[in-house]
Amino acid sequence: MTIKIATISLLLMVLTLAVSSPSEILSGNLTKMTAKTENQNTKNTMQSILDDSAKLEKLASNFQFIEGPIWHPDGFLLFSDIPANIIYKFGSNQQVEVFRRPSGKANGNTLDKENRLLTGEHENRRVSRTEKDGKVITLADRYEGKRLNSPNDLVVKSDGSIYFTDPSYGVSKEQEELGFYGVYRLAPDGKLTLLVKDLVLPNGIAFSPDEQKLYVNNSEAGYIAVFDVKPDGTVTNQQLFAELKDASQSGVPDGLKVDVEGNVYSTGPGGVWIFSPDGKLLGKISVPETATNLAWGESDRKTLYITGSTSLYRIRLKIAGVRAGK
Repeated sequence: MTIKIATISLLLMVLTLAVSSPSEILSGNLTKMTAKTENQNTKNTMQSILDDSAKLEKLASNFQFIEGPIWHPDGFLLFSDIPANIIYKFGSNQQVEVFRRPSGKANGNTLDKENRLLTGEHENRRVSRTEKDGKVITLADRYEGKRLNSPNDLVVKSDGSIYFTDPSYGVSKEQEELGFYGVYRLAPDGKLTLLVKDLVLPNGIAFSPDEQKLYVNNSEAGYIAVFDVKPDGTVTNQQLFAELKDASQSGVPDGLKVDVEGNVYSTGPGGVWIFSPDGKLLGKISVPETATNLAWGESDRKTLYITGSTSLYRIRLKIAGVRAGK
């Protein structure tokens, strides 16, 4: 495993940007309900997830293209603006500040078990970790001697291993060295294992609460794939979990998260699609622009933060999300 170290100036963490339309309440049809379930006592319904009175808030806007939100337990949200080459911080003061610049054109972010930031960087074609002193180290940038394509999104298993997707969104065809777009497992000892290589463009990634299932968004094909996780951390038994297709709306299956009840949340055409653990569509949270990713926030993990293409949103839910870096 190659280790590269770059010092990030602490001065970059204090630049504050003006927030456009802070805490703007958006009216309109926020949820599209599916047919009511036959058993109204079940916990896997849209009514159990979202109050009818819940409102979507626009927190900040005028970004270039944002992605990769992740809530830090110290009480702030981090997210990437890919073209701007910046990771931003949204704090309790409701202001947006630069957290890291340059970011390597960061896309997805998550936390490890020590709450250190893990990032999929397009420009540097690597998975990186930001240390608590601000240094950034490379965790993975090659597979069998060839450069990764463009690490996109990540999730951490309870054993400390990092699972990530590697499509081609950040590189040209001429820059590709591998010839496929993979899903990988990076073990705590640094061993990188290719898990899947037959998805069109793997993107968002998440575990079920018991870590027995791994969900991966296959963006260009318009569906979520699900795998069984074996005791050694590899995956098997690929199946179609759910399709997310609506030609009348913009967006593809992109960011992916799971709540503590096992419901699966994915950005897709028109907003955020919510599925029960068995793949039934429960409903949608409509977003007024293309939704790219999402993350659980606040101390109870019941606030859903959503990155649109140019704006940051949030909405309160009734079920907590799975904690990052568990």
